[in-house]
Parts: sequence; structure tokens; C-alpha cells
Amino acid sequence: MRLPFIALLLLVPCAAGAQDPERGRLVYQTHCGACHSERTHDERLRPAVKDLADLRDMVAHWAPHSKRTYTLDELEDIVQYLNESHYRFGLEPRRR
Repeated sequence: MRLPFIALLLLVPCAAGAQDPERGRLVYQTHCGACHSERTHDERLRPAVKDLADLRDMVAHWAPHSKRTYTLDELEDIVQYLNESHYRFGLEPRRR
């Protein structure tokens, strides 16, 4: 199941300048929220995602389940949104 992620990983640097977490939020809420809520990504409930590569892999793995074809930019936007809103890899922790 790593093959789609590897293909995505090779192409993501081309999309890196187009990261838009807000668009990622809208795409996520519209197409991913039908099967699960954002609680899926809460610290104690989220799957074993240890770094940004795991997060990209997870998004690439689950994207086809929405029966929609995503552009590489959209997938990266979703990754960036989830990272900023929940995972925080390479980012400052949120102040409570």
C-alpha cells in the first residue's frame, strides 16, 4: 500500500508552494467528514501517526474511500490542515 504514497511523495514538492490549509479544511469537511468526525484526529483517538510522512500516507490511503479524485494540491492542503489543526509536526505546540 506504500506505492500510492511513494508516487504522491515524489510529486508533492511540486505542490509545496500551493499549500492552503484553509482549502484543506473545506475539502476535509466536505468530503472526509461524512465518514468520521474531527475527533478521529484527537490525541487519544487518532491512529498511530508519528510524523508528517505518516500523515501524508494516511491521507493518501483514505482519500479513495470518499469516491472522489483529489489533486495532489488538495491532498497536500488536507495534510497541512490536519497538521496545523491536530498533529502539529514541526510546529509550535498550541497554548491552552
